[in-house]
Amino acid sequence: MVMAQPRHTTLQASETASVSSSSSSPERTVYDDTDFFTIQRNDSQSSVGVASLRDMTMSSSVELEHRISPVSRLPSELLIYCFSKLSSSMDLRSCMLVSKTWSSNAVDLLWHRPLCNTWPNLENVTKSVQEHTSYYPYCSLVKRLNLSNLSDDINDGTVQPFMHCKRIERLTLTGCAQITDHGVVTVVSGSNSLLALDITGLDAVTDHTMKAVAKNCPRLQGLNITDCSKVTDESLTAVAQSCRHLKRLKLNNCSLVTDESVTAVARHCPAMLEIDLHNCRQITDESITLLISRGRQLRELRVAHCSLITDNAFLGLPKHLAFDSLRILDLTACFQLHDEAVEKIIQTSPRLRNLVLAKCRDITDRSVHAITRLGKNLHYIHLGHCAQITDAAVIQLVKMCNRIRYIDLACCHRLTDASVKQLATLPKLRRIGLVKCQAITDRSILALAKVSNEAPSKPLGPSLLERVHLSYCVHLTLQGIHALLNRCPKLTHLSLTGVQAFFLREDLNNFIREAPPEFNEHQRTMFCVFSGPGVNKLRDYLNSEDPASIYENDGTMYDDREGEDGDADQQVTGMMNATGLGADDEEMNDEDEAGEGSQDGVEADS
Repeated sequence: MVMAQPRHTTLQASETASVSSSSSSPERTVYDDTDFFTIQRNDSQSSVGVASLRDMTMSSSVELEHRISPVSRLPSELLIYCFSKLSSSMDLRSCMLVSKTWSSNAVDLLWHRPLCNTWPNLENVTKSVQEHTSYYPYCSLVKRLNLSNLSDDINDGTVQPFMHCKRIERLTLTGCAQITDHGVVTVVSGSNSLLALDITGLDAVTDHTMKAVAKNCPRLQGLNITDCSKVTDESLTAVAQSCRHLKRLKLNNCSLVTDESVTAVARHCPAMLEIDLHNCRQITDESITLLISRGRQLRELRVAHCSLITDNAFLGLPKHLAFDSLRILDLTACFQLHDEAVEKIIQTSPRLRNLVLAKCRDITDRSVHAITRLGKNLHYIHLGHCAQITDAAVIQLVKMCNRIRYIDLACCHRLTDASVKQLATLPKLRRIGLVKCQAITDRSILALAKVSNEAPSKPLGPSLLERVHLSYCVHLTLQGIHALLNRCPKLTHLSLTGVQAFFLREDLNNFIREAPPEFNEHQRTMFCVFSGPGVNKLRDYLNSEDPASIYENDGTMYDDREGEDGDADQQVTGMMNATGLGADDEEMNDEDEAGEGSQDGVEADS
């Protein structure tokens, strides 16, 4: 008699183990990275035979499970991982319609950050979060809420439905100027999960909102209240005392902020990574010294236009103490800084990557020589309006800091072609500003284009330049700029305002970017900036025309124009005064280039 094989018994044991494994899996969560391990069949199960025919029969539940496709039996961890790779919300929605299992694993990802970029989308979201009889508790699934795409239409009534969403971690209301204290307080009340709050541009917001944040959001890590001009020290001090996990703080243009609140932040928020005090004009040396001294993890400090800051803010730092974490320091328009302060900064922050000293008019070559000690760490340097700097300092800077990617020397009128030729040797240079450096000529332009003077047809190497600012460099010719265009294939921005070889050429006006709407008629006449597709169109146009015709009224390359150098400054000043333009209008002050810090100023660490 042949003994029956135990196939069904083994299968049943295996499936029982599988069901047990599924039921004992940890609770699914969006951030759960727990690996799934398949439980092996029970080793104690007999592999010899079965006791009876009944044990060989497959139960109805197991039989039903075997009718389900293998993909439907994947553990939650794997399903969530697969769904997280879908970038389209419509794809996630389709996954929810496949089965209950897929739906329960896709719903968190779909509602984690609901899409509110159009008014119909927003209406659907608000309707769902208010529905208490829905299959899923949608109000509890929302973790990130961004209404900035509809900022012009958002008001207190719009955000009212989100009062039920108590698990929001990141709330962005940038530019929603119609929202008042009532609207913000409604959302943050009871939101003890809130990690980041951005209410940039909500001018109606007052201390009432900040006190509500201090009371309800103890886990807050990022706060951006840029342009909230009614907020005072009273509420910010309360925030500092209650939200001790703060890492990123932006107080730009909060004109009522003083040392009182900033020192409170320094004392109570030891984990601070980034703080921006742009245009907080009541800030003095005391708070800056304390911020740096206590902020051992501080990576970014921006105090642009804090004109009360003096050398003592840095000379008062503890001796023999280095702040290795500091990477970005913006001291724009801190007029009272001198060489001594810069030397102290470099001494205590040897790993600075971005340094902005624009409009610190009293610094000299001595400061630049101190900066050279940063060596390969320095990537971004802004010395615009530091008019006392000379060629010798710039040449030494390039030799010692050869990883510079961005440099602005606007209005450094003592600089000549010698400086630019040295700058052209930087292998990683992407952006350069030479606005109103009227002593430079086409020799500088050909150096930037990496063209050899001895053999112009042979480039010295590829140029990586992306943005070049040459406005009011009156000695430049069309020939030089044409060479720059052809040798810099990555060029996306070229400013030539006030350069007669360009703004007087009507045939080139078709490629110029539209002037800002606030410019008057004279300013529009002088405006000459090529950006994006305009750069490519200008290059193609110049290459398609006969050189003899396009250079007909142009100056001669390498023409030193003897006797004109002394009049260059008067010529530039005259043009700028006639149009009402200042050098500031043409500086590289784009916000996206001001540093290499986090893209989201209030983004909390994961």
